[in-house]
This record gives sequence, C-alpha cells and structure tokens, in this order.
Amino acid sequence: MNFTWDDLQFFLAVARTGQLSTAARRLRTSHATVSRRIDRLEFALKVKLFERNPRGYVLTTMGQRFVETAERMERETEQLQLDISDGMTAQRGVVRLSMLEGFGNFFLADRLADFAGRYPNISLELVAIQQIMSLSRKEADLAVALAAPKAGSYHAEVLTPYTLHVYGSRSYLASHPQIRTRNDLTSHRFVGYIEDMIFTPGLDYLGEIQPGLRAHFQSSSILTQLKAVRQGLGLCVLPHFMARNETDLEIVLPEEIELKRTYWLICHRDLIAMPRVRAVRDFLVDAANENRSCFLRETPFALAGPTRPLNGARPLTI
Repeated sequence: MNFTWDDLQFFLAVARTGQLSTAARRLRTSHATVSRRIDRLEFALKVKLFERNPRGYVLTTMGQRFVETAERMERETEQLQLDISDGMTAQRGVVRLSMLEGFGNFFLADRLADFAGRYPNISLELVAIQQIMSLSRKEADLAVALAAPKAGSYHAEVLTPYTLHVYGSRSYLASHPQIRTRNDLTSHRFVGYIEDMIFTPGLDYLGEIQPGLRAHFQSSSILTQLKAVRQGLGLCVLPHFMARNETDLEIVLPEEIELKRTYWLICHRDLIAMPRVRAVRDFLVDAANENRSCFLRETPFALAGPTRPLNGARPLTI
C-alpha cells in the first residue's frame, strides 16, 4: 500500500470535519490538495472511505473502522515526538474546544493571552455556540458541558461547580413592586432562554426557582439576556461569574435563591493522551482551580471552610 502518514492526517481532518474546505483550513492547505490526498489514499487502500454528497463527506463503514487505526497511529506519532523532544515542540497543532457561550465569553476569553504564552505552538479553535458540538463525530476535540455523557468512550471530569442567582437592574427594581418572597416573582417579567430551544436540562432555570414562571423576553444567547436585563426588560437568572462585575445589577432574594450547576470537561477517550489535547485540558483545569472564587458566590449561610480543590477529582471514564 503506497501511502504516507501525511495521507492519514488528511483523512483524519476530513473524517472529523466532514468538509474538504474546513479540513483544508485546519491543515493550512487548499481544498484541491485535500481532495487529491483523499483520492490517493482510497486508491492506495483500494477501498472507499467516504460517501460524497452535497452536504459533505460521510464516512463509510470501512472508513469508520479505518479512523480507529489512523487515530492510534496519530497517538503513537505524537508520543514519539514527545519522547524525542523537550516536550514543548510536541505540543503543537490545532485543538478545537466546544463550550457554552457564557463560559467562553466571560471566563476563557480573558485568559487567551495566558494560554498563548504557555503554549505558543498550539492553535486553539473556540466554538461558543448554543448547542455543544458532537465529540463522537469528532466535531470538537474537547468540550465544556453541563453534564457528563451517559454512554460512549469518553473521559469526563468535573471542571468547576458554579452558582446562579436572579438578577435585576437597579432601575427595574426601583420602579417595580418590591420582592420579599419567591411568590412575589410571579408578578414580574423575566428574561430567559427560548423554551423549545433549551438543549440541556441544566439551562432550564425558571421552573426550578418558582413553578409557573415564564420568560417574557426570550433569547438563545446568554449575552443577549445579560444586555436585556441591563436595559430593564425584566429579571434574569445569570451565573455569578458573568454578573459579579455588573455594578448596575442586584441579586434578588440572595439569601433564599441560589442555583448550582457544574461544568464538566469532556474528551473522547482516544484523544486525551495526545500532548496538544492534554495541554489544553491542563490549562483549563488549572485556570478553573485558580479562579474558583469567581464561580462560587460566598454567602453567609454557606458551609464553613474553603472549597475543596478539584485537582485531585477522580475523572469518569465511560
């Protein structure tokens, strides 16, 4: 079989993206070059690896089996590079990280310069959209999500817990009826997610706060929700790490209402040992542990004692 390791890199890029153009951008080459290398690989193997259709390239049954072999070779190659280098030169390449919009824009974005200084040879692709991309289809290498997967070959570990509270702008609270109990919330307008577009139960806040609450202004974007509550369109449930520096916002019923969620860091089990993926994982874990106070609001009724570090948290391998 007359093919090279470079051909396998092209194959993996197309298998993970499903698009020649996207694979070409990740490999920093041309659309035509990627197409040519895939054709050459299929000719060398005398087997069809992809079905071509208007939506892109879809792996055949043989192609899906070949992914496992190619990824195993990729891991061995990267480990060899790590073994014969000083460790830094092996930490190179592209890592795609999928995450929720709030975490990406209000936590990670402020630490990108730190990451670039620590890992100058890693190109980080951040996908901060409403729905987490599929790790099983290799649309992303790592994901920050609100729940661990229930099945599949994944490495999952707790990144950090965080708290959420009901917030309102000072002007809104001054011009509307005073809120003394949860029952008073039913007479107020709320800002929240579009109900039929909530893709994970962890984002369904209002029913947990008070049965019957409905959002009058709805958006799939947490950033838009933040801007709406600033403008006085209503009350809104926001993570502490997003709203803690918003001087024009106040917490409603701070002693009574506090929601808790957990960010999970998830990776396909076959990728976690790759030096570049491991480097991004280590950076995220370190950043979360070093900034635990921005995720958890200290309250008078909180249990005494410091929050236990999660560095030693036992990962869940599924």
